[in-house]
Amino acid sequence: MERTEQKWNWQRWFQAGGLKQEASPTLVMPTPPEPVRIGLALGGGFARGVAHVGILRVLEENNIPLHCITGVSAGAICAAAYASGAPLDEIGRVGCAMRFNDVARWSICKLGLAGSERMTRFLRRLLKNFNFEDMKIPLGVVATELTTGQPVLFRDKGDVSIAIRASCSYPGLFQPVRHQDRLLVDGAMSMEVPALLARLMGATHVISAVIPIQASVVEPHNMLEVVNRCFQIMQSRTEESWRKHSSLVIEPDVAHIPWDGFDTGEKMIEAGEAAANIALPEILEWLGRSARVGLPQAVEQRESVA
Repeated sequence: MERTEQKWNWQRWFQAGGLKQEASPTLVMPTPPEPVRIGLALGGGFARGVAHVGILRVLEENNIPLHCITGVSAGAICAAAYASGAPLDEIGRVGCAMRFNDVARWSICKLGLAGSERMTRFLRRLLKNFNFEDMKIPLGVVATELTTGQPVLFRDKGDVSIAIRASCSYPGLFQPVRHQDRLLVDGAMSMEVPALLARLMGATHVISAVIPIQASVVEPHNMLEVVNRCFQIMQSRTEESWRKHSSLVIEPDVAHIPWDGFDTGEKMIEAGEAAANIALPEILEWLGRSARVGLPQAVEQRESVA
């Protein structure tokens, strides 16, 4: 009888916490770091958008992998050409030789001064693929719905040409593009640099390339230049909307070049290269690589050969 009572007492004592048992250690596996997925977002700039070619050249020379590339307006043309597989030398050559009549035809109507139907033929010569689903790099293009002012995002599937025409339809100059019962205009009206779209497409790090507002010494000489200047001023007041989605901003020094300065294409490409080289060390750091700060890749290669 005593043994039974004693056993019962010991059980009560143990259940009451008289003896603390060590909890079995829980094995917590470390969470693997999220892989770096770099998105490149190219802003508009009409002729000055050719500076984006220089940025892409530096990224390509340094084997920077792009998870996706997005663009608005002139940036959409450059982004689509590169995503389609067109060589950068070819994109640069076409960009430097491009003129207004290659992509537009003066056709004055109540909605704009020029039609952009010619742009489809121009893109057929420049692009190597013509549908979003066939791009070598995932591509995103932004246009703006005229009635609501909301961005319209093109990606994943469908005709690239209609998206680019819509994204390049600068208000007042180009007639809006009608697509699926909507009137679409320049994507930069709602998203000056499509950094957010790159995030939506899965980018963990976004490089935003912005064409700066023209310098005050560049004085407007006609109605279109006045309108262009006004839009630039307006967009400079709202740039926080895209900067907050950007990991890094590249801004080529082309503020002194007019909006239609096609004849200075090579200089603009060089400006893009110079700006990208300044940003390169930070980009390489994302990938766990290092660079010799301030020394372009081409120079490094020449030194290594020597």
